[in-house]
Amino acid sequence: MSRSRYLPDNFTLALVATVTLASLWPAGGATAHFFERLTTVAIGLLFFLHGAKLSREAVMGGITHWRLHLLVFGATFAMFPLLGLALKPVLAPLITPELYTGVLFLCVLPATVQSAIAFTSMARGNIPAAVCSASASTLLGVFVTPLLVNLIVVHHGAAGASLDAIGRILLQLMAPFVAGHLLRPWIGGWIQRRASMLTLVDRGSILLVVYTAFSAAVIEGLWKQVPMSALAGLLLVCAVLLVLALCITTRASRALGFDRADGITIVFCGSKKSLASGIPMAKVLFASHAVGAIVLPLMLFHQMQLMVCAVLAQRWARRPRSIEAKPANAPA
Repeated sequence: MSRSRYLPDNFTLALVATVTLASLWPAGGATAHFFERLTTVAIGLLFFLHGAKLSREAVMGGITHWRLHLLVFGATFAMFPLLGLALKPVLAPLITPELYTGVLFLCVLPATVQSAIAFTSMARGNIPAAVCSASASTLLGVFVTPLLVNLIVVHHGAAGASLDAIGRILLQLMAPFVAGHLLRPWIGGWIQRRASMLTLVDRGSILLVVYTAFSAAVIEGLWKQVPMSALAGLLLVCAVLLVLALCITTRASRALGFDRADGITIVFCGSKKSLASGIPMAKVLFASHAVGAIVLPLMLFHQMQLMVCAVLAQRWARRPRSIEAKPANAPA
């Protein structure tokens, strides 16, 4: 029997199990130091493999859609932060200050790559443009996200996003990525044939970071500081952000005259935030005991965006092919 599309996937269940494990048996002392070193190695390997997997041909195939990319980048790095700040009078009373810091961190992250491309493909959007836009968002995020953290998040109570932290994120994330991409002519084919290995490293590194982050946070009293009412409020906050992002990107693509395929790409690339990039960045940018609360909004938003976008992609995939070339604001 196939699993309902409304149920969490295996990775989400693994995330929940990891948070539960860290809450019941947090790693401390020498064990925590071991996991810290292990996660650093795993994250470096993850970005190395992503660099080797990135296809220059696919990126060049979509790079000519500069208006689309500008709109996606604007949504990712301008619309989301502005929403996070503008909605503070509404959002802040629903959650704790630490969770609001996590919401701001969520807002300055790059877009997803794999899921944005997968949903664009499912909905028959512009796949080359999605590959280019999502990949470029990840690359820009390595530089832009730390700057936005310094500009926005630090001023709202976060600690640690200094120039030194930016240097560490370039060393730990960007250097392996560039090394992998430079070696792509020799190892790219081998990695493409072993996609399951990349998935294992991708998800395994995230689970390791989540375990170490929540272990440190639990030892510092995370669950005593986050009441159930704040968790309920956080679900509402994530839902509000997602709905606004979907509505704004949809209306903007229509107002600017993009066709339906491009509009789909804009919605899926401009409304999503990357768990794969966000959790490693949080580990580098923030103090260990603060990471658990800071990534909690991202984890909830991640699952919410997957469930909602899966429904949208399936709905748009059923549209008649005769209306593919019409502008997004044209009558069906």
